[in-house]
Amino acid sequence: MPWIWNAFILFLAYIIGSVPNAIWVGRSFYKIDVRNHGSKNAGSTNTIRVLGYKAGIPVLLLDILKGWVAVKLIHFSHYHIPVSGEYINFQLLLGLAAIMGHIFPLFANFRGGKGVATFVGVILAIDPVSTLICLGVFLVTLIATKYVSLSSMIAGLSFPVMVIVVFNTTTPSLVIFSLIVFVLLLFTHQKNIERLLRNQESKASFLFKNREKH
Repeated sequence: MPWIWNAFILFLAYIIGSVPNAIWVGRSFYKIDVRNHGSKNAGSTNTIRVLGYKAGIPVLLLDILKGWVAVKLIHFSHYHIPVSGEYINFQLLLGLAAIMGHIFPLFANFRGGKGVATFVGVILAIDPVSTLICLGVFLVTLIATKYVSLSSMIAGLSFPVMVIVVFNTTTPSLVIFSLIVFVLLLFTHQKNIERLLRNQESKASFLFKNREKH
């Protein structure tokens, strides 16, 4: 039955998203669980903060790849017409499954990262133009403020703005997806938002200076 196969593919997308690259890289090569250091987040930014660029950049690329690969599982589904609504809807479900996997990873006691890099991989597979614009917004905000959390949230907000306002999409599911992802980013950045409001959020100065080799 097609729905059983599609459910399996969705579960596989979640499994791909659940691969905790930051945790595995830290434990395998440095004997460190990054969740116990720095911001205690299992993401690429904290990996760079704790272990340096040599560990952080591969984690970043692998987390982006997770989202991209999960969306590409569409080719194993029963949807074969890219412009059809069902095809786009299933792509979005695959992407959402991967993001949820990154935030609540099966292989790391459901304590994962904030989903930003995996989100980038997802929208890169679905909408490359919007992705490039969001990345540009992220970089400009990061250079101006030095806050990775604020930059991530503003870039996340720019995605639904691109989808709804700039490109005026007529696909309801894409609009809903863009809003859901933005809300998810707010959810995973709750503590950052609180620190920003108290003016206690740490600036990511470590991203702009050379790190010692580990």
